[in-house]
Amino acid sequence: MTPATGDAVPPGPTTASVTRWVEDYVKAWRSSARADIESLFTDDAEYHESPYDTDWIGREAIIEGWRSRWDWQSGGWEFEWSIAAIDGWDVVITGIGRYAKLGDFDNRWTVTFEESGRCSRFVMVNTERS
Repeated sequence: MTPATGDAVPPGPTTASVTRWVEDYVKAWRSSARADIESLFTDDAEYHESPYDTDWIGREAIIEGWRSRWDWQSGGWEFEWSIAAIDGWDVVITGIGRYAKLGDFDNRWTVTFEESGRCSRFVMVNTERS
């Protein structure tokens, strides 16, 4: 309940729901299937990535952007991750992406979820490991 109004506050994401979402994200990144990607994001979601100046606005732009990177997966890759923080509807996830052709990258994701369980804002910082 909110102190001022007494209205019920909807629960935010849980460790279990975030784990499912990240597992689905990894599945979508592996498959590049439209339905897999679509299930992760709201219609008006934003996807930002640095240092690559990626700014995809809307689920369709995100789907197109992901599918344009299909060649990144060729040769194989792995992703190790953990939840660093859950604060309301915002979640911070850290991980290491290991690409056979591209090398290893430290990732920090800040993901904002909606009540539907879909992401409305995704911000990723990639740092290539030396």
